[in-house]
Amino acid sequence: MEPILKVRDLKTYFYMEEGVVKAVDGVSFELFPNEVLGIVGETGSGKSVTVKSIMRLIKPPGKIVGGEVLYNGTDILKLPEREMYRIRGKEISMIFQDPMSSLNPLYTIGDQLMETIIQHTGVDKRKAYMRAVEMLERVGIPEAEKRMNSYPFEFSGGMRQRVVIAIALSCNPKILIADEPTTALDVTIQAQILELMKELQKDFKMGLIFITHDLGVIAEMANRIMVMYGGKQMEMGSAEDIFYRPRHPYTKMLLRSIPRVDKKLDRLEPIPGQPPRMVNIPPVCPFLPRCPRRIGKCRETLPDMVEIEPGHFVRCFNPVEIEESEEVIT
Repeated sequence: MEPILKVRDLKTYFYMEEGVVKAVDGVSFELFPNEVLGIVGETGSGKSVTVKSIMRLIKPPGKIVGGEVLYNGTDILKLPEREMYRIRGKEISMIFQDPMSSLNPLYTIGDQLMETIIQHTGVDKRKAYMRAVEMLERVGIPEAEKRMNSYPFEFSGGMRQRVVIAIALSCNPKILIADEPTTALDVTIQAQILELMKELQKDFKMGLIFITHDLGVIAEMANRIMVMYGGKQMEMGSAEDIFYRPRHPYTKMLLRSIPRVDKKLDRLEPIPGQPPRMVNIPPVCPFLPRCPRRIGKCRETLPDMVEIEPGHFVRCFNPVEIEESEEVIT
């Protein structure tokens, strides 16, 4: 099966007064139809900048300085803005973590849905209205036709996020990017939204890139997982690889720092140290100062992403042995 999206050596830098922030530095991955790719990592690891670069939503002082984003074989980073506008929202849609920032408080829910549908499909208002009601019903909004006349402030946070999902899916995109879509919601509503997204992803047969810092959420959603730290990929593999056989020290320590309902712990195991200061970061592994497995070579150069098992990649000169990794889950 051919991937629907190929990201090759993507680099997005921010040019600040203090120096250059390499927010995304050489990220590469593929997304296949009907697949859910999870991107995880601490705050500031480059997750959101990666997907905003794909959507070409980076604004100064940020700049995409290298790489390719191939959608159906076309490098969308080189397209004129008018063509990118056509793709953005119709072929590739995005859901942001705060639904209020995605909805205009001055317009009704129906108007905002219909505007998206008309802009990207060219149908008349009657058909756009019917499609908008259909999408509201599809995402579980009760009395959908009546709620077309409601304003965003009249909806709860969970209902607003359902509306945002309806808008994102209204034009049948091939790819949906969800940037921490449940962060602002309570646990019960979060579970409902995740279940809805899994159901819709299968029904619409689209590729889904799901970004979160919550490994519990990604375990529910993803087929494959990419772990990021300091603007770089640290590890990439199937969900089973990452959760049961983590090979990068950062991935292993990240998993050990999470509370477990099935295992009584006297105390959690936090990752010592602080995330890297991203300004003018040296060309070595960004996890070096915090890594318990660092060796002399780590201080000299940045390791490449190496395939250590079929489909399982790691950026490390001294990866964790599988026997050690299995202790994370047992």
